[in-house]
Amino acid sequence: MRAILAGEGKTLYYLARQFTAKGHHITIVDRHPDECEALARRLEKSVVVLGNGSDPAVLEDAGARQADVLVALTPEDQDNLIACQVARQMFGVPRVLALVNDPDNEEIFKRLGVTEAFSATRIIATLLEEQAALEEVINLLPMAEGRIQVAEVVIGEKAPARDKTLQELDLPADTLVAGIIRAGDVHIPRGNSRLYLGDKVILIGRPASFGEALRAVAGEEA
Repeated sequence: MRAILAGEGKTLYYLARQFTAKGHHITIVDRHPDECEALARRLEKSVVVLGNGSDPAVLEDAGARQADVLVALTPEDQDNLIACQVARQMFGVPRVLALVNDPDNEEIFKRLGVTEAFSATRIIATLLEEQAALEEVINLLPMAEGRIQVAEVVIGEKAPARDKTLQELDLPADTLVAGIIRAGDVHIPRGNSRLYLGDKVILIGRPASFGEALRAVAGEEA
């Protein structure tokens, strides 16, 4: 993969180091001369270009015409949006990803042609909400680039799902119980499958309604 990372700061360095370690061809665009010098010294396998990632001439120098993906990581949402639009519209970069500092901008970016917009604020808030006070959730994993959540939930004494069948659960339409682990055995559930104290439930669903699904299975503390 040939990727352009446009941004600044330590996050840019760590991402570039991670990608180059996996054999990807990385070009870094940074508008700070001192950071470029440090990046070029520390990341010998990466190309470092001094300039603004929203400048077409800079992206041209960075090899945007051959790039498979551009990731815009500056602290300014408008700069990230412009960099993505220039990369896609002028140079035909197939995938453009942008960091958005304001979570409200995620959907706006997507409507304006950004392949994927991700908010660190929203991600951290979601993790805190889902994990901070929910001891019943053993594993919580994002899949399909964050579009699906998978969790292993223990049925506790006060769980709303205890002693109920799956048909009786008030689950959102876009979530489902994919498996029940009981006494070390895995059971493929059906509508009349009943949940008991100590069961572990494999729950799958979309992030938007996953909190509601967790509460329906494990209780309000979820």
